[in-house]
Amino acid sequence: YFVEDIYGFLVQPLADAMGPGDSQRLIYTNLTEAFMTYLKVGFFAGLFVSFPVVLYQLWRFVAPALYKNEQHAFAPYLIAAPALFFLGGAVVYYVLMPMAWPFFLGFQSSAADTALPIRLEARVGEYLDLVMLLIFSFGLCFQLPVVLVLLGRSGLISASSLAAKRKFAIILAFIVGAVMTPPDILSQIALALPIILLYEISILLIRRTEHHDAASPRS
Repeated sequence: YFVEDIYGFLVQPLADAMGPGDSQRLIYTNLTEAFMTYLKVGFFAGLFVSFPVVLYQLWRFVAPALYKNEQHAFAPYLIAAPALFFLGGAVVYYVLMPMAWPFFLGFQSSAADTALPIRLEARVGEYLDLVMLLIFSFGLCFQLPVVLVLLGRSGLISASSLAAKRKFAIILAFIVGAVMTPPDILSQIALALPIILLYEISILLIRRTEHHDAASPRS
């Protein structure tokens, strides 16, 4: 029911990058492409909005196997995980796309520059597939603190081990940024820097948990 509103929201960054009064538009070259794209947009919006509900249902499935103190310890992550997921999507929409789209549109040319003008004629399905992939990729990457802190609480990793592997984490963050974003340096940095920051936050949270656990027997 809201697919046209959602579509307008997702293409707004591209419209802003093209500028007011631009004659460019999104096209579809297959008779069913626009219809199938609307279906995918509706499905994508349903997944995105229902992520907290899905997470809560997973929690309801796992919670009976945990002790009361373990349930209280894990409860904050039920809030942190969807919040970080939405934050990752917001970074894509409000930071990445406003930087990346003007960069790619800058390769257009007029007849005065080249023998024939180069103009963007983007397919609506390809554009929205790219946007949805970026939003979900960033949302999942922003789950890094939740995953690392849970591993830290289970004793599988420690703050010192993460700190010792910091240089490898930085390299891996830029590799992930290069693979999961459009092929330009701005997009790569836009994902790599938040991942590095979240990695450092994870170290601080795990260290704080370790200090709390070490002090508990004496209290």
